This record gives sequence, C-alpha cells and structure tokens, in this order.
Amino acid sequence: MAVGVDFGTLSGRAVVVRVSDGAELACAAHTYRHGVITDRLPGTDIDLEPETALQSPEDYREVLRTAVPEALRASGASPEQVVGIGTDFTACTVLPVTADGTPLCELPGQARRPHAWPKLWRHHAAQPEADEINALAAERGEKWLARYGGRVSSEWQFAKALQVLRDDPEVYRRTDRWIEAADWIVWQLCGRETRNVATAGYKGLHQDGAWPSEDFLAALDPGFSDFVRKIDHPLSQLGERAGGLTAEAAAWTGLPEGLPVAVGNIDAHVTAAAARTTGPGRMLAIMGTSTCHVMNSDVRAEVPGMCGLVLGGITPGAWGYEAGQSGVGDIFGWFADNYVPPAYHDEARAQGTGLHELLSAKAAVAPVGAHGLVALDWHSGNRSVLVDHDLSGVLAGMTLATRPEEVYRALVEATAFGTRTVVEAFSASGVPVRDLTVGGGMVRNPFVLQVYADVLNRPLRVVASEHGCAVGAAVHAAVAAGAHPDIHTASAAMGRVREETVDPDPVRAAAYEELYALYRELHDHFGRGGSRSLHRLRALRNAALAGGGTEKGDR
Repeated sequence: MAVGVDFGTLSGRAVVVRVSDGAELACAAHTYRHGVITDRLPGTDIDLEPETALQSPEDYREVLRTAVPEALRASGASPEQVVGIGTDFTACTVLPVTADGTPLCELPGQARRPHAWPKLWRHHAAQPEADEINALAAERGEKWLARYGGRVSSEWQFAKALQVLRDDPEVYRRTDRWIEAADWIVWQLCGRETRNVATAGYKGLHQDGAWPSEDFLAALDPGFSDFVRKIDHPLSQLGERAGGLTAEAAAWTGLPEGLPVAVGNIDAHVTAAAARTTGPGRMLAIMGTSTCHVMNSDVRAEVPGMCGLVLGGITPGAWGYEAGQSGVGDIFGWFADNYVPPAYHDEARAQGTGLHELLSAKAAVAPVGAHGLVALDWHSGNRSVLVDHDLSGVLAGMTLATRPEEVYRALVEATAFGTRTVVEAFSASGVPVRDLTVGGGMVRNPFVLQVYADVLNRPLRVVASEHGCAVGAAVHAAVAAGAHPDIHTASAAMGRVREETVDPDPVRAAAYEELYALYRELHDHFGRGGSRSLHRLRALRNAALAGGGTEKGDR
C-alpha cells in the first residue's frame, strides 16, 4: 500500500492505494478550519488589502493528524503494509520560515503581520511586483523569461517575495527560508529541508541550473539582491525519496517511523501519473477551483502565455509544460452562491439534487447560442495565455429575459473557450496536443465535460478517480519506496482512466465555432490592448477599498 495526501485550496485529502494495481482502498478528507484568509487575519482586527489570499500552516498539519489516520483505518490495512507516503500541494503557495522550518506567523508577535502568513496560489496582490519583474527582464533580455511565455505571474515566488520586502521589510529580514508549501510539508514529515525541481522551475524561475542573477535582483531593489540565498538548495527529482518519517510525524499519521517520504510535488503535475499521461503530447487538465494544464513533450519550444517549461518538471528526462486558468469551479460557485434566486434553491431541494446539478440540467437542454451570451473567464485574472491578474470577468449579451441557467452555461462555456485558447497556443507553437485527459472535481459534472468536448471538438479521456492528485502522490510514494522502478512504470500499473470517452457532438461543435470567435474577439479587445477599461476598473476599486487612493490604493 501507498498513502497519497493532496493539499488543496479548501481542504486536504488522503488516500490509501494498492501498489500493484492502483485500487483505492479508502479516502478521507479534512476541511481547513481557516479556509482561505482574504478579509481579516484570524483572531485580529487587521483588515487585509484587496487580492490577498492567505492560509494557516496549522490547517495543513491537521490534515496529517486527521485525514491520514482516518483513511488508514477505513482501508483495513495495517500501518506495516504501507511502503511509502507522498504529498502534493497547490502552487505557488509559499511561506516564510525560520532556519528550522517554523512559519513566521507562528513566532511570538508575528501573527498580526499579514506577510508572515503563507500566501496561497491565488494571492494576486503582488501584480505590481510581477509587472516590474516582467518589464526589467524584457528590458535586459533575460533568457529565462521565454521559458514562461514571456511573462512572470503575480502568483509566483519572486513577485510575492518582492511584495513582502516592499510592504514589510522586517518580515523579509526575518525570513531565513522562503519555501513552497509543497516542500515545507515534506519538511514536516521527514525533518529535513528538500526542494523539488517542479516548484523551483515553474514557480521559482530556476532554469538551466541557475536562478535569476543577483545583479538582476539588485536592479529590482537593492534589498532584494540576497533573495536567492533564501531559496537556494540542491534540487531533488520527482519520485525520489526525501527522507524517512520522523517520530513526531509518525505519531500524527499513525504510520511507521522511518517510512519513505517522496519528494514534494505540485497537485496538477503529480496527477499525470494517476492519469496515465506521462508520455509526450498527452495533455492533462486538472479542473477544480482553477484549471492547470500539464503535458510532457520531447520538443522544447517557447509557447506564448505558458506558465512554464521545465526539464523533469512532470517526469524526469522530459520537457514538462504548464499552462492554466485561475478561475473555473470558483467562478461557477461564485455565481451559484450569490446570484441564483431562492426559487432555484427550493427546486433543487424538492428534487433532492444540488444547485449545480439543477443549473446544469436546465442549461443542457438549450441549443448552442440560444442564451445570446458570451463571457470572459477572468474573475480571478488570466493565467494563460495573457498572464495578467489585473483582468476581470466580463458577461456580454444580457437582457431582461436572461435566466440564471443561461448565465451559468455562458460561464461554463467561457472556461472551455479558455482551455481551447491554451490548446491552440501550444499547437501553433509546434507542441502538438495529441489527446486531452481531464481530472479533478469537475469530472463529477457530465454537463461541464460535454461542453468542453463540444467546444474543443475532440474526445476527452477522464481520470477514473475523483482524487487523482492524491492517487498521483501515492504513485510517487511507490516509486520513492522502490515498489516500482520509475514513474512511467508506476503510472502504467497504478493509473486509471475511464474506458469510455466524452465525445463531441458534431452539430454542437460546429455551432460553437461562431461563439468561440466572439470570445476571441472580446479576449483580444480587453486582454491585448484594445481597451484598458478592465485595468482601470481594478485600479479604481483598489483605490476605493484602500481609502481613496492612500497607501495600497496607489499600488
């Protein structure tokens, strides 16, 4: 048996998986008590600036204390039958820690400082710093910039750290190690710091064996010149053994002390092993609150708007590509939670179904384009292919007759159009997408999958497990423990996809061509310089929330 633990945006889950064939024996989940911290620091009266998204490290430890023992008990397996444990994390979720790995927010007197807390991947308040990094890198012709589609994201390590330096120099000074949560949780398990090649490459700008130069960092800000010292560490390949479970972590999890712990990994990337997409040209879209697109290739190319190109970033020896969308399930949830009339909630309860299922059923019966709507899926900014988190969502075509299910469908379609934009960018750059597999929470919604198949006009393979990230972590644990010789072999044995594909309907696929053309027209108008109105609205909002342009309102 192997244990995989997936740390998501709102919760963590653990699975116990049979090493021989990937059968899932049990799963347990734990919801983070603090969730996503966006408005006020826990236990304080300190308000947070717009676009802030923080988390509590104690919530992560609670997953180890609760979900892992519960899954183990439910599996019926004894701890001695487990050969290894692997983890994955959202990224870039990053935190400042001391030399021994203690989060700064847990030090005396530091809990009231927002920048001492972990910054979740969707913390976008560092957009000004990202813009500064992009401008300077382009001006200087930094070679690494092309590996990120020409633009660094505000979600990544350097922009977030530069924001800390600018906003709270004392926290920056006290930060001995600036570390991805993917590596920090492994540190908690095995008692030693490791750094994985994936987060270093995709989120830390590490390319061709080097970080951005000290000269570049000093040009950004003289106080930033030492930043690489806070992140530099020998990099471990995915699937390697990070160490053995400490006595403390063994007590948390109920697993044996010394159990092999796999090197940390990113949630979407680790899922490639569970989805059997470790071969070249096999794109995997992990669709949950956001979507991450990952794919191995034997071709190295510069794809505009990609989130990164890293050798060994998905499996050792292959070029791993990443792209993504910052909002998908989050957008559907936002609309359902805030803008659907009470009558729909009553109808869903009367039918014994969920609100999303009701909206999906109502939306599915209409012909393509009957709602007269087109949306832009930028409610959390645009990750790919524009890499601009100052953009925001758009809904065009509403009338007094527009119904909630029509808006819901337009939002689903917008996210599918966003994925098609990503696929086309790869293909146009000489990196062909041979097939597409989807995983994550959205696989539970047949309507969403069908819209994607129709918009993309290609069959979709579907990961068999709803817990693909956790299963992928278990696959890596099996490799780290020596139960399989490499990730490809382990993926073939333990990965699972549904036998049936979700196939496009030719009539709907043809009808979507015109709607997609309208999406691209709005996409380029608002996102490529036709209008700066979305950026101006964001600036106005931030200034108003900050008190009429004082302090952070000028950022």
